[in-house]
Amino acid sequence: MTDDRIRHVTMPKWGLSMTSGTITEWLVSIGDPVTDGTELAEIDTDKIAGTLESTEEGLLRGIVVPAGEAAPVGATIAIVAPAEVPDSDIEAAVEQAREQLATGEVEADAGPVTSKTEVGGRTLSYATLGDGPETVVLVHGFGGDKNSWLFVQEPLAQGRTVHALDLPGHGDSSKDVGDGSLSTLAGCVTGFLDALGIERAHLVGHSLGGAIVTAAAAAAPERVRSLTLVAPAGFGAEVNADYLRGFVSASTRRELKPHLRQLFADESQVTRQLVDDLLKFKRIDGVQQALQTLLGTLLDGDKQAIDATTALAEVTAPTAVVWGRQDRVVPMVEPEVFGNQVTFRVVDDAGHMVHMENPTATRETIESVLG
Repeated sequence: MTDDRIRHVTMPKWGLSMTSGTITEWLVSIGDPVTDGTELAEIDTDKIAGTLESTEEGLLRGIVVPAGEAAPVGATIAIVAPAEVPDSDIEAAVEQAREQLATGEVEADAGPVTSKTEVGGRTLSYATLGDGPETVVLVHGFGGDKNSWLFVQEPLAQGRTVHALDLPGHGDSSKDVGDGSLSTLAGCVTGFLDALGIERAHLVGHSLGGAIVTAAAAAAPERVRSLTLVAPAGFGAEVNADYLRGFVSASTRRELKPHLRQLFADESQVTRQLVDDLLKFKRIDGVQQALQTLLGTLLDGDKQAIDATTALAEVTAPTAVVWGRQDRVVPMVEPEVFGNQVTFRVVDDAGHMVHMENPTATRETIESVLG
């Protein structure tokens, strides 16, 4: 009989295209205590590096995949168990996991389930994890897609239903953005809730997505349980207009990569695969026109054209903000801009993509208002 006190730490599926990952460093040693949220290992994928957090509690009793080696999604990479579980049982579990790796008999994690729905004449694509009673909707920023939440969606989905949405003009959604206005995009979010029969949801938005979910929460407050803004647009005049215009106009790897580096505090996060994927996206029919239209929504000269402060003042749901201190795209504003009722968290050593560089802090901020 299997001892259910022995818990298997598996290679996660971060994003729809991930099939394997390489462990670059173990952050804990055998015998160390771990709890929910403990950072276990640094993992490198073909797109970007991330930190694997524990969802188990106990002691790290065995490491199946050492640093420097790769494993497929779903493979056991470590064993967590209480101290009272015999060493012989741990050794047997580690050996069994290694045999499964050697023979290829690994049950892969299915990862997010992708679906599509119709909203206002547009097809919206989304990825879903979990099936809990509370619903979280993640909305990416300008030029992003549902995969930008790859490090946040999985841990958030423990006991919840979490949808990562592709906005119009992005990902696998229709490329028609209409007039590209904030109200049109906010209507896509509330229309998404209608299409899926979601009465109330926790809304999370990054950058432009932050302004969008704020507008949605102001327009339909009865539909929103909480609001989390991740480096949001619309709460200050300053913005890196050169980045926005450069991202839209870039047509080669050499042109695009310097702009993408501005998204991160750690510029090494910008891998060749990430650049290639974005170039491939930008070459899809209709994308350039969509991005140009949205650029007009974002910019007024070299300043932000969006002002979301009035909309936020109408939001009654619990609200939190998280921002990377080294954001070079949408510079961090003073907490007072959001009022005294809003939880404000600053993350060191993170840039505009704070949810990718420090998913732990981002998840904790989201969960602080989930109730």
